Amino acid sequence: MLGVIGGSGFYDLPEIEEARDYDLTTPYGKPSDAIRVGRLGEMEIAFLSRHGRGHRLTPSELPYQANIYAMKEAGVTHLLSISAVGSLKATLPPLSLVLPDQIIDRTVARPRSFFGQGVVAHVGIADPFCPHLRERLAAVIMGSGRDHQYGGTYVCIEGPQFSTKAESQLYRSWGASIIGMTAMPEARLAREAELCYATLALVTDFDVWHETESPVTVETVMANLVANVEAGRELIRGVATGGMLPGDCDCRHALRNTIVTDVAAVTAEARQRLGIIANGYLPATGDPSS
Repeated sequence: MLGVIGGSGFYDLPEIEEARDYDLTTPYGKPSDAIRVGRLGEMEIAFLSRHGRGHRLTPSELPYQANIYAMKEAGVTHLLSISAVGSLKATLPPLSLVLPDQIIDRTVARPRSFFGQGVVAHVGIADPFCPHLRERLAAVIMGSGRDHQYGGTYVCIEGPQFSTKAESQLYRSWGASIIGMTAMPEARLAREAELCYATLALVTDFDVWHETESPVTVETVMANLVANVEAGRELIRGVATGGMLPGDCDCRHALRNTIVTDVAAVTAEARQRLGIIANGYLPATGDPSS
């Protein structure tokens, strides 16, 4: 099942057929909005507005844990994030498409794991985006004839303010390609939830580093979002109608051998909280043989 999280400007997916909304509550609270489930072509699909309809939530306020948990609970196996970003490279002007393969996490105020509070897990995230889902997206983009960059590093900042010029130049010196505010901890949580996760980044501006461009403003971002939304919808249709999603991969077993807490020490409350995230790895009771 394909899940789509729509970012700034991407608040619905009207192409979904036989749509029904699910107002879910998770052990981590309520997600940003109801999850709309239906079909697109022959594929079952679930859509969630990341900031909520009406854009009510800042990047720091987003219920990342609840969003990922709810998508998994809805049956999602492959999760596509649609994200508006700024460009850190002259070769990526506004309206460019980027499929990043790496992230630098500069967030400071967000829960970044489902674990803790009595259960410790160390999950690998050396490659934060699913390579198989990225390849599927790249094939769809190439078939559409749209220019794109395959690969690149996404710097995720806390926000909601944009960067200073000094920060923007620092990120450029690191070789990063794009900058946004929502890929983390979303990618971390998707990996813990064993979802194949990828981001389609839609460039809206040159951030603040570009000497001949005006500094980024909400007006600039919103104007370019309109054009980017149609590109995003076209590519989602291409993924959904392009046959089976990529099969089994390491993302789908990311929790295997990562929980280091003695299962006998895991409380019933912790098992209930983790729920579908770890129920394949934790016994139903404190008895390791159960």
